[in-house]
Amino acid sequence: MAKFFNITADCKPNLHYMVDISPRLAAMKEYVERGEYFTINRARQYGKTTTLRALKEYLRNEYYVISMDFQMQMSYAKYRSENAFSVAFAKAFVRLAKDLNPVMNSEMERAVWSLCRAVREAREELELVELFQYLSDICKEADRPLVLMIDEIDSAANNQVFLDFLSQLRGYYINRDTASTFRCVILAGVYDIKNLKKRFRAEEDHRLNSPWNIAVDFKADMSFSSEEIAGMLKEYEADHNTGMDIKEMAGLIYEHTSGYPFLVSKLCRLIDEEVAGSRHFPDKKTAWTYAGFLEADRILLGEKNTLFESMVNKLCDFPELNEVIYSMLFTGREISYNALDQTIGAAEMFGFVKNVNGAAVIANRTFETVFYNLFLASARNQNTGIYKAALRDRNQFICAGRLNMELLLERFVTHFDDLYGDRPDQFKEEDGRRYFLLYLRPVINGAGNYYIESRTRNMERTDVIVDYQGEQSVIELKIWRGNAYNERGEEQLLAYLDHYHLKKGYMLSFNFNKNKKIGVNRLVFGDKVLIEAVVKWPRLC
Repeated sequence: MAKFFNITADCKPNLHYMVDISPRLAAMKEYVERGEYFTINRARQYGKTTTLRALKEYLRNEYYVISMDFQMQMSYAKYRSENAFSVAFAKAFVRLAKDLNPVMNSEMERAVWSLCRAVREAREELELVELFQYLSDICKEADRPLVLMIDEIDSAANNQVFLDFLSQLRGYYINRDTASTFRCVILAGVYDIKNLKKRFRAEEDHRLNSPWNIAVDFKADMSFSSEEIAGMLKEYEADHNTGMDIKEMAGLIYEHTSGYPFLVSKLCRLIDEEVAGSRHFPDKKTAWTYAGFLEADRILLGEKNTLFESMVNKLCDFPELNEVIYSMLFTGREISYNALDQTIGAAEMFGFVKNVNGAAVIANRTFETVFYNLFLASARNQNTGIYKAALRDRNQFICAGRLNMELLLERFVTHFDDLYGDRPDQFKEEDGRRYFLLYLRPVINGAGNYYIESRTRNMERTDVIVDYQGEQSVIELKIWRGNAYNERGEEQLLAYLDHYHLKKGYMLSFNFNKNKKIGVNRLVFGDKVLIEAVVKWPRLC
């Protein structure tokens, strides 16, 4: 069977096109060799299960690896009591240990059978203390060190018995010089153990009293680099001979996803299976191009998938998180990265933000656009006059499949002046970006995308890149700060046009100087044209 790009469950090398993660496995093996316990807490669909399964194979010749999945092997009923949990864990452990035959030595096999008999004969007396005594005996008799991996630990949330289980692991770890135990324990899930602890108990005095304080920080980068993506595409290209520019395609995918594993595979799959063979991209050769990538990106941002649904749910579950993401998008205010800040910590844990030079920023361009679309689609925003005007106007901006950005800016200036130009109330600076995107989105919705240029995220100057049917427009949004400031903006925009290989650019200035005339002007700079639109801005807050 031909390989394909996988977006569900774990990836298998014989079935799927995969990034080579062997360097990551080698780095993780160092943790194991040092006998350290750690947690892999990463966002949804970040490759945790694939990594654990690959690591199990990677360690097979030197360690006995017991790899468990709490979602599959520990149902909710198993947490009703310490005895129920211990019996369920013991049964799962014995089944997995039997799979080690005929490799495991006879002494270890006898110790495993002792645990098996305890489950059958002394089931009601088997509590965590007794369970760990049997596990310690197994570790002692084994002729190789044991590694315990547990995936989907989030399913243990809100269960005190799981905390007690962690306490036993901690106790044996501390006394590992006198009592045999696992060489390494690896827990994997979205929530780290401290966050789980906060969910277990409501009392303030227990919030940070985690039994998993023995774990070291797991700092391995699990995102894919542009080079790693290129390696995967090289394997694909060897099978399909599309003639793609592998370096360019890998760079585009990384630029939009920052290497988020699910997003990388999803975009590749969309290009391979949906873009290729479509009306404008009849085969794989035409699909694996810049235009084909933009089409896949448009499809991705317009769909409903499990990752995007999870993102929305998290914003609903954590109102403080919703507020900080909105602030990052619309105010342009730099938010300092502070790992001890619970909201920033949660945003990072869910994969929404990352630390860039001490500032918390949205983790990737795809997520940023998803969040923009979500906030702009709120009932509050769609009930504004500017959004309703865009719905009425949208058909006049598309001619022969091309977006007339100059006309769009002209109409935006007119509507903005009619709706808001004479209002006595004060506007916030972030309203400028919000109102323009509210006018833009209904026009390009379903046929194009937009995103905020990562190099200009302050409120005084913002670049919006619009991709419509494979054609790009660069629009610089700014607050008017005088002629000298405006000239610097023109110079910067001209440089961006060179970067994007464009001859025409657009500037949208929000002006609170009464002497500045509103309207649209055409400025010529050598072989380039700048369309400058100026709107009258009410008093600023």
